[in-house]
Amino acid sequence: MSEVQTWEKIDSGLLKALPNPSNGAYEIKVKIPEFTFLGVQEQPDFATVYLTFYPTNKIIELKALKQYVYQLRNIVVSYERLINVFYEHLMEVYEPDRLRLVMICNPRGGISSRLTIDSDWGARGGDEKYRDWMSNDDVWDVVL
Repeated sequence: MSEVQTWEKIDSGLLKALPNPSNGAYEIKVKIPEFTFLGVQEQPDFATVYLTFYPTNKIIELKALKQYVYQLRNIVVSYERLINVFYEHLMEVYEPDRLRLVMICNPRGGISSRLTIDSDWGARGGDEKYRDWMSNDDVWDVVL
């Protein structure tokens, strides 16, 4: 069995980029339905993660993303820290024009959580040029 580690050991080096094959604008959506990590009580936590990605020069290599996610199975971390670390790693490696990250955590103790970060938010340094996050018509709300 692997040694349990804390969030500081999450290895962003597992994330690999591929050159973007297009100069045109487009959106990439990725769903990670088996997002697993250890909660702060070292009990397994499960979530579904949705990435909305507007690439610039790089795109996500999905095999590398899978390896990055798999390492989290032995990481002890809170939901709130994990979404922020994951977001920072994705922004650092891929430098997208926009990244929206939604993490819908499975219920534990009768409570479920949904966490969202969007690089378009002014509070995150974004220009708020897309503004679709301001409506209640979030495409991912369908899964709730």
